[in-house]
Amino acid sequence: MARVVIVSNRVSLPKRGAKAGGLAVALGEALERSGGLWFGWSGEVVDGAVPPPRTTTARGLTTVTVALNRQDYEEYYNGYSNSTLWPLFHYRLGLLEVSRRNTEGYLRVNASFAAALAPLLRPDDIVWVHDYHLIPLGEELRRRGVGNRIGFFLHTPFPVPELLVALPGHRRLVRALTAYDLVGFQTTGDVKAFLGYMVGEGGGEADAQGRVRAYGCRIRAAAFPVGIDTAAFAALAAAMADGPESRRLKASLRGRRLVLGVERLDYSKGLPQRFEAVERLLEAHPDLARQWEFMQIAAPSREDVARYRSLRRALEAAAGRINGRFAEFDWPPVRYINKGVDRATLAGFYRAACVGLVTPLRDGMNLVAKEYVAAQDPDDPGVLVLSRFAGAACELDAALVVNPYDADEVADALADALTMAREERIERWRAMMAVLEANTAATWRDSFLAALAEGYGPAARTNAASVSASVSSSERGIPLGAAGP
Repeated sequence: MARVVIVSNRVSLPKRGAKAGGLAVALGEALERSGGLWFGWSGEVVDGAVPPPRTTTARGLTTVTVALNRQDYEEYYNGYSNSTLWPLFHYRLGLLEVSRRNTEGYLRVNASFAAALAPLLRPDDIVWVHDYHLIPLGEELRRRGVGNRIGFFLHTPFPVPELLVALPGHRRLVRALTAYDLVGFQTTGDVKAFLGYMVGEGGGEADAQGRVRAYGCRIRAAAFPVGIDTAAFAALAAAMADGPESRRLKASLRGRRLVLGVERLDYSKGLPQRFEAVERLLEAHPDLARQWEFMQIAAPSREDVARYRSLRRALEAAAGRINGRFAEFDWPPVRYINKGVDRATLAGFYRAACVGLVTPLRDGMNLVAKEYVAAQDPDDPGVLVLSRFAGAACELDAALVVNPYDADEVADALADALTMAREERIERWRAMMAVLEANTAATWRDSFLAALAEGYGPAARTNAASVSASVSSSERGIPLGAAGP
């Protein structure tokens, strides 16, 4: 059996006995089965020289982690990855920041990761690279003569060509994806956007199966929607339904129904728009007053970035304004929690909520939506109100699917959810649960690895030679931000 090598920005192996997320479990299982290796950043930032990679082995798999120095952290991670690619891939051109320094740092770190990883690879390894931080990694591995099958999976959305071309150096960034044998996306819409770019901007050819010829390489693009460990999360939610935190929550509600939002604090999640929709619900449906409460859990994120601190202040102000307008001495319509809550506790909270409110402005998949559905009581399930711009909406079409930019539409959907008959709630939940049971995290993992092993055309070594030949020595020194549009 070929060894699986996973490469991600952060290594997140599940610890034995811990209630880890479904993705970490699924990837960890693949590594354990194959005696695999997980390579990535340790999360450590050092001043001065970076120490050698750290290797640990346990339970049949190996992890190799590398540190970043302060400059690399600022330019590769805070800079190009999260100030350039993150807003671009989430359709927020107004927040896009591009600088030559950051693009050089992004390329430099990917090259250093490849230099550290390449000597560790065996000839028959299957390499699986994850997410936008590491788009050039496959190209850097090919330059070092790596001929293994290499796949890439993008967890975020992929922007349509009309947006992507706003990025200086977009051609070089996308061309780097042709170093992979298989490029995976969350939805068919993302695949369509990628193929549209490869044909319209890259001068390539693509067929209905997602097979692409461009930049002297042959690759395949396909959708592999990420799932969760459905059965395990459902069992966790059932077990936590009577946990101490869930009991405290239910007691505090005093018989009122809970509308629940759970997000990382990020501008892509549509939190200000969500608070506005809750305010519209209070304005338009006074008949429902005192029957429900909205609780938003927003775990802190990137607190050293001014934009995120501003978002936190805006939400605090919105919660205060709404409660100031509508609260009574024994009923606060909004509860805002700006701290993380552990996964087991969240599972119990999901089960207690009669409405799950998941309204990102743009999201690759959004596993909160799937976890909310899996956590429900089959005999009395809640209702999912879901943004049409979340990848999950492509699968969970039995949710109440809304436009998060339309506060009135979201408010009306909330009113429908709060008054929906039990029979309809059960019917909708069963339809969504069938999807989650058919497409788990393990299904996602196995389908991607099977497609990567199958390949397209000649072996991956064809791509290694093509990439090496298609990028001249002089061009290799040009940073993405300086390569021209």
